[in-house]
Amino acid sequence: MNILLVQREGTDLHTTLFSSETSRMALRFYHPKRMPCGVYISVSTLGSALSLVAELRWYLRRYVREALFEVSKGIYCTHILAQDVYYERTAILGTTWQYRKLYGFREGKLISQLVMDPGSVIEDYHQEYAGIDQAIEIWCTEDELGEKMEPDEDAGEE
Repeated sequence: MNILLVQREGTDLHTTLFSSETSRMALRFYHPKRMPCGVYISVSTLGSALSLVAELRWYLRRYVREALFEVSKGIYCTHILAQDVYYERTAILGTTWQYRKLYGFREGKLISQLVMDPGSVIEDYHQEYAGIDQAIEIWCTEDELGEKMEPDEDAGEE
């Protein structure tokens, strides 16, 4: 299980997390890796991933655009879906998922999000993603499909 913390624009999340003693202590056993779009953290289980994200809640609210959980190689799920799977047990993940989005990154910045059609694969969207460095598939809840990508808020605002 891996966590991808997508940083807000203008934030160096790796540096921010390691400049605070509190977050350094929470992350001391995980060895987070700096990614162009944020921070990648390997954990043993979904439960430990959710626990770590809860422990870093203050930092996530201020510096993270979205916390994603890797369900299989290159496929991530949202925090809400991960909670439904682990705590509520209302969702059971298989090899495919009905509700999906495609996130497009350029130079480490999340620049686009697109709802994927049922049965489609990431390669079907190649034309829409000209100029994108990387695209990742995100599994989400039905309610999250309608959410639009909001511009980053000022990280210093409360």
